[in-house]
Amino acid sequence: MALWDRFKESAATMQTQLMAKKNDLKSGSFRDASMAMCALVAAADGSVDPAERQRVASLIATNEVLRNFPAEDLQRRFDDYLNKLTADFAFGKVGVLQEVGKARKKPDEARAVIQIGIVIGGADGDFDKTEQAVVREACFALDLPPPDYPLAR
Repeated sequence: MALWDRFKESAATMQTQLMAKKNDLKSGSFRDASMAMCALVAAADGSVDPAERQRVASLIATNEVLRNFPAEDLQRRFDDYLNKLTADFAFGKVGVLQEVGKARKKPDEARAVIQIGIVIGGADGDFDKTEQAVVREACFALDLPPPDYPLAR
């Protein structure tokens, strides 16, 4: 099985796992960490073009698990994190990773944040190395072992 096929299968499994826990994923820390993760993935290469911003915003709006929260609230938070990253990527990333790290107190939420990052990253058919790298960094912020997830080194 090709690497991409394994990744797609893994992402589908993660989405199923997220759906199974949907009713448990309603806290503010999960909401904030998820939006921070989405912004990290969108800006992984240090820049975000308008089409990419719109694509990720659309994925956020249509993700069943994230429907636990008002779409406008998610959009505002995503935009705020993305603006921090685009203003100064290195400095912004530190703050955004701190937001991600707030979900570490609840292991199910921490795993779900990583799963959302992987699902969002792979939605365009190309979960590239820079996207995988920021998800790996988020694993460290959440005290989760990166080898548990489909992330290349």
